[in-house]
Amino acid sequence: MIARLPFALAAASALFYVASAQLEVLSPGGDNLWWVADNENLLVWNCNESQEQTFTVLVANPNMASPLAIIAEQPNYVCSLLVTKDQMGGLPVGTGYTVQLANPLNSTDLFAQSSAFEIKAAGSAYPSTTVSPESATFTPSSSGSTSSATASSTSDDSSSNDAFPLKASLSAFVVSAITGVFML
Repeated sequence: MIARLPFALAAASALFYVASAQLEVLSPGGDNLWWVADNENLLVWNCNESQEQTFTVLVANPNMASPLAIIAEQPNYVCSLLVTKDQMGGLPVGTGYTVQLANPLNSTDLFAQSSAFEIKAAGSAYPSTTVSPESATFTPSSSGSTSSATASSTSDDSSSNDAFPLKASLSAFVVSAITGVFML
């Protein structure tokens, strides 16, 4: 019976990770969602599907010695934010950047990472793609020199969180599995 304990703990741990690792960076990332150097840029994540309360925002690139922390502690419920040029810390134009959302107490514990994206030269046009999780939209200006972004954290009672029953079920299962292990 004791031989089963490591396996059961590993299974419960894996289920807990699946239940809580649902944070995702929606923008920037990929070929169609880039940032512009020396400007404000929009960061969007799926806050309504994650149990993480806060995270640290880091920007990484293979050419950097270590990721740059641009936001020390960001509340998850906000869903998006404008990253100022000061927060970007003069990141150079280039490709291969990723945004990482990490545990504020341990930045190597990543909750989510964006797809690779490019930081384009100052004055470049913003992406024409709109990212709109329930509470964040990005509308680039027609001139490309400035951006207009709206990011709100309003609560809409008509929207539902379809993932909640699944999260509750997985949480109940994990608790049951852990309890069952100790009853062996």
